[in-house]
Amino acid sequence: MSLSAELQTPEDAARLAKAETMLTPRFYKTDYAAMDRLDMDPIRAQWEVMMAEYEGDNNHDHFTRTPEFTAEAAALSAQWSPQLRRDFQDFLVSSLTSEYSGCVLYNEIAKNVSNPDIKQLMRYLTRDESRHANFINQSLKDFGLQVDLVNLKRTKAYTYFKPKYIFYATYLSEKIGYARYISIYRQLEQHPELRFHPIFRWFERWCNDEFRHGESFALMMRAQPHLLRGGNKLWIRFFLLAVYATMYVRDHTRPWLSQALGMDPTDYDYRVFNITTEISRQVFPLSLDTDRPAFRAGMTRLCSIAAANDRAKARGGLLGKLQQGWCALQATACFARLYLLPVKTHELPGEMRVAPSW
Repeated sequence: MSLSAELQTPEDAARLAKAETMLTPRFYKTDYAAMDRLDMDPIRAQWEVMMAEYEGDNNHDHFTRTPEFTAEAAALSAQWSPQLRRDFQDFLVSSLTSEYSGCVLYNEIAKNVSNPDIKQLMRYLTRDESRHANFINQSLKDFGLQVDLVNLKRTKAYTYFKPKYIFYATYLSEKIGYARYISIYRQLEQHPELRFHPIFRWFERWCNDEFRHGESFALMMRAQPHLLRGGNKLWIRFFLLAVYATMYVRDHTRPWLSQALGMDPTDYDYRVFNITTEISRQVFPLSLDTDRPAFRAGMTRLCSIAAANDRAKARGGLLGKLQQGWCALQATACFARLYLLPVKTHELPGEMRVAPSW
């Protein structure tokens, strides 16, 4: 089955969830002993406030389907084009995999550490991500595409990441998730006639979970300031670019989704970048200059290379493989040029937390 084909069965959805490409979410393992050594005492007051917020659990009643949800989903989906159906299915599977990836990682950390601060946080994060994943899976079930999450956990490949890489990547994933969801929600507030599925009504409160998760990782990094200095700035720069580039290419390979929401994919992505960049100043001492013409040209170039790579895959055979190899070299060179562009630097603010005010 082509990854771009419409999904027909739960097995198709599972294959897409298990796919290992540059654009698909991954499952992770990490160094649990290193996680155990994390010290939250430098930010204890802020930490206790955040734990109280998790304990309060203001979204405990949010991720619940109603009969109206089911009826609206059935009525609206009957009007979709095949292209929109394919792209929305891909969106749901990708979102499910991403949410469940966090659930699996946080649960494994909670089981393998004794540090009470980290264990407590990871249990809260597992709770939230489990709700998100199961809520998305119910929408996949509407199409007969519900994914067996237990089997996915057992059979999907895992990637090892050092804790600091987990912090950088997860912080950005949670914050960019917030920026994506709130941008879609605000667009549909202004244009409710474009809301082609009821799941978008849940995005405002949902994305505040994403925001709080990011705040947790921001506090963990601020409590270990060496993670934000010296050579680690090069890793921060790498993860910023990798997350932005992945999002940009993925959104431009399924433009029908953003277009159905009445948004130009390029405008939408740069709005998300701007929000994420503004938020991430709370913890990262540098940010990418996404308004620089060379940056934007590089992103466009990555999309062209991705499209050429897809054509090479479709071609198949020896020539197709050679073309894919050439595309990989071109993508690496383009990414390197983007990485070497000047960045903006700033001092970290005294106030470590940010309010979800977008």
